[in-house]
Parts: sequence; C-alpha cells; structure tokens
Amino acid sequence: QVQLVESGGGLVQAGDSLRLSCAASGNTICIRDMAWYRQAPGKERELVASIISGGSPNYVDSVKGRFTISRDNAKNTLYLQMNSLKPEDTAVYYCNADCPRYMKNYWGKGILVTVSS
Repeated sequence: QVQLVESGGGLVQAGDSLRLSCAASGNTICIRDMAWYRQAPGKERELVASIISGGSPNYVDSVKGRFTISRDNAKNTLYLQMNSLKPEDTAVYYCNADCPRYMKNYWGKGILVTVSS
C-alpha cells in the first residue's frame, strides 16, 4: 500500500503563487509515475501534470509555462509549483501515484486551491 498526503493549498489572489506538496509513504519503492490532477466544481477530474521517474514532465495546455511539477525521490515527495494563478485554476488538487509492478494506482484525499479575482 501507498499513502499520499497533499499539503500547501489555500486561498490566494489572481497572480499569486502556491506550491503543493504530496508526501508518499508505505511501499513507495513500487512508484513509477506520479501526477497531479484537479477537479473544479461541476467539472470532471483532469490531469494537470505528470512525471515519470527519470523522465520529462508533461502538462495540460492551460498550465504550461505557469506550473512546474517535480519530485524528490529521496524524500518521497511530489511538488507542484503554481505561478501566475488564475481564478480558473480553482479546484481540488489530487496527487496520484502509479505502481505498475502491483497494478495499483493510488490517490490522495485532495487539497483545495481557491484563486480569487
């Protein structure tokens, strides 16, 4: 089992920055891919950014140039640096980890980011 706990969310104004963190614990050695998803009110959950261990990150077009995903394998932590935040970035952000060895996919409980205009 892998446990994921997000932190760093909150209420900010448009143009501000936030850094989300996702601390992984448990059988973290199985984790290959990690990602951030978000779900805005009334909308489906969407992939925001993903990163494969040792690989290049990928971003949804709406956050390219503003968000940066990174991971510190030594600390078992995933980050999402969010700059130039917009009201449309308001959502619950979820951390996701994939363990292909055990065919398991794990989710955090999510953390709310609210961007006021």
